[in-house]
Amino acid sequence: MTSRSRVRAISAAVLATTSVAVLAACSGGGQAGPTATATPIGTPVTQSCTDLLPLESLAVYGQAFEEVGSYRPSKGSPAAWIAEHRGRVCQFREVSDHAVTISFAVAHLPEKSLTNLKDALYQRGGSVPTYRVEGYFDLADDGVGRADAFPDPYWVTASSTLFTEPGGAQPVVDAIRGVVAPSATSSATPTP
Repeated sequence: MTSRSRVRAISAAVLATTSVAVLAACSGGGQAGPTATATPIGTPVTQSCTDLLPLESLAVYGQAFEEVGSYRPSKGSPAAWIAEHRGRVCQFREVSDHAVTISFAVAHLPEKSLTNLKDALYQRGGSVPTYRVEGYFDLADDGVGRADAFPDPYWVTASSTLFTEPGGAQPVVDAIRGVVAPSATSSATPTP
């Protein structure tokens, strides 16, 4: 019979290993995403990029934006993972300076997947209560801010150099949340 302390030690090791893998997959700046699975798990997101984020919503940034129809997310990024799971990936760029972009992705996922993502982001920190749903923000060393929000059953992730603090991403998060889950509010505190 295995002692209770040994079971706890084994459980802690398994949990720590799993947490490290999940956290590495959800690290900031949009450089990594959850690991790929063979079969897509999401429900298709059918709204177009401009349905999800109307160009008028970007007026707050003081520049005109246009959709980048040829956008393909970086391999291994959260957006690439979302694309593999029937989500919508989009990018808008400033008309006058194509180097300034706002990228976002929206996935409609099963509850277990959402819970795993929320747990990993909660462990990383950066909770943002003003997103009206469970949300997180991280500013990477390269100056790209990444916002993640969960208007259940959706995961919204957005990144841009314009997002230097959580409020910088607020117009994007609010616009997309208003489309996919207009009545969504945080049902609880972040998942501990």
